[in-house]
Amino acid sequence: MKKLLFVLALGFVFNSQAQKFADLGKEETSVVTFFSKSPLEDIEATNKKAAVILDATTGDLQSVITIKMFKFKNALMEEHFNENYMESTKFPNAMFKGKVNEKIDLTTDAAQKVTATGKLTIHGVTKDVTLEGTITKKGDAIALETKFKVKVADYDIKVPSLYVKNIAEVVDVTLTSTIKPYVKK
Repeated sequence: MKKLLFVLALGFVFNSQAQKFADLGKEETSVVTFFSKSPLEDIEATNKKAAVILDATTGDLQSVITIKMFKFKNALMEEHFNENYMESTKFPNAMFKGKVNEKIDLTTDAAQKVTATGKLTIHGVTKDVTLEGTITKKGDAIALETKFKVKVADYDIKVPSLYVKNIAEVVDVTLTSTIKPYVKK
C-alpha cells in the first residue's frame, strides 16, 4: 500500500498554481462502504483507509482502495471475501483514475453536483465508468461523495453456485471523503 500511495503521489504532478487536495489513507477521512442485499443475507463492509487525490484546477481525480482493509461484522465473511471472491492477494487494490467533468468552484460552500469519467479497476478488470456525486467546500477542505453500483460479473468476480443466493449480482458502493490541501513535504 505504501509503495502504491508513493507512486500515486509521484504521478500527481504538483505546481504552485494548482489547488490540490488529498487523503493518502492515513487520516481515515476517506471511507468506502459496500452493501450487498440478497434473499438470504445482507452483507456490508467498510474500508476507512481509502486514498483520494483531487486537483481542483484540472479536475484530475484518483482513488486507491486496499481490498484487505474492508472490515466485516463477521470474520468468516471477511475471509471468504478476500480469499474466494476478491482474491485480494492477487488483486490487492481497486482504483479509480479519471476527471471531474464540471469546473469545481472553490468560492462557494454550496454542494456542487458533478460527474467524474474515468477508469475503474476492480479484481484486475478495468472498465470505463461515469460516476455521479457531489463536491462541497468545507473551510479549507473539500468533501466528496459518490454512490454507484457495481455488477459483480462485470469484474470477473466469481460467486460459487452454492452461495449465489447469498451475494447480490449488483452491489452498492459509497465513497465519502474529506480531503485537505496537499502540501508537498
